[in-house]
Amino acid sequence: MEYLLIFISAIFVNNIVLSQFLGICPFLGVSKKIDTALGMGGAVAFVMTLATVVTYILQKYVLEPAQLEYLQTLAFILVIASLVQMVEIVLKKVSPPLYQALGIFLPLITTNCAVLGVAILVVQKDYSLLQAVVYSLSTAIGFALALIVFAGLREQLALVNVPKAMRGMAIVLVTAGLLSLAFMGFSGVDGGLKSLFGLE
Repeated sequence: MEYLLIFISAIFVNNIVLSQFLGICPFLGVSKKIDTALGMGGAVAFVMTLATVVTYILQKYVLEPAQLEYLQTLAFILVIASLVQMVEIVLKKVSPPLYQALGIFLPLITTNCAVLGVAILVVQKDYSLLQAVVYSLSTAIGFALALIVFAGLREQLALVNVPKAMRGMAIVLVTAGLLSLAFMGFSGVDGGLKSLFGLE
């Protein structure tokens, strides 16, 4: 039940983009079309889960025993950048079609602060490795969901006659704010589930 709560909370209640405001750059930049949003969402899910596992092991078995926790951010950034490069090289050799599909999105993930944010949040929340994997995967699903919904809204906005003063980034930011407010409607769901299953 605890894993279900982590899953629901990370996707809806504490959505990484709409509640915690991490990963805004790709959220605004790669959300013009649904197919590109799907590609970015899949790439982020893969890299975020892999990066969380590697950074968790690095934190628990290297940084903490050596009392080098102050190097956490620097070490995590280096690990994430290296992982993205490694994944890119492996995909290019093993699966060229998948590499072509994700091509442009893989380098963008290196600068996605949501990946680093999740790696740090896992350590701050003192999760076990399995909880960390569930949290990172569900956070990535929440990121992809927000991106795809926002891309759908932007595709619809392209068909609408928007007032001249609101065209371009203005209407995009207003739409993002309204979507964020819509996701705030889920706040309290995790607390309700905890009390329902007696996990408080």
